[in-house]
Amino acid sequence: MIRFRPDGSLDWLHNLAKLGRSRGYWLTLLLFALISEGGALYYQYVLEYEPCVLCIQVRVWLVVAVLIALLMVLACRRRVLSILGQLLFTLVMAGLVERSYLLLGTERGWVMGDCNFDLGLPSWLALEQWWPTVFKVQASCGYTPVLLFGITTAEALMVISVLMLLLSAALTVAVTLRKPGA
Repeated sequence: MIRFRPDGSLDWLHNLAKLGRSRGYWLTLLLFALISEGGALYYQYVLEYEPCVLCIQVRVWLVVAVLIALLMVLACRRRVLSILGQLLFTLVMAGLVERSYLLLGTERGWVMGDCNFDLGLPSWLALEQWWPTVFKVQASCGYTPVLLFGITTAEALMVISVLMLLLSAALTVAVTLRKPGA
């Protein structure tokens, strides 16, 4: 239920905190991340766009987002776990923004970097060996496919990841500041 203050204004903190603790919110994030992963695999295997190292690193961040969202679907009502889940999700979105920025910058030519075929994960997390169909780097950086209306994957990813970071940060603050039982 939407909550109003006595003066008739919305109680934003309460409403944001309630959203951050809802299963529907976490299910939406889970579905969004799974659809994003599915879209990446569709572009790779059906449309034959091979992924670069930055694209695979974005996939890794999305898998972490899936895991957090899945856990939070089960535990989102507990205040401490809700705060921890929101904080972790915000950190993941910050990582996704950083990778999206590098991907867009590489595509546009205003970020120059060493874009090789090494995923850069530690040896104990050899995703490219365990699951090469999803995490194997197959191309060099510099180009992402066009989605709709001339918008490239890098452009869409940058906008979406920034919006998700802002939402997640706002919900982290709301869930943290909201008093228990209020």
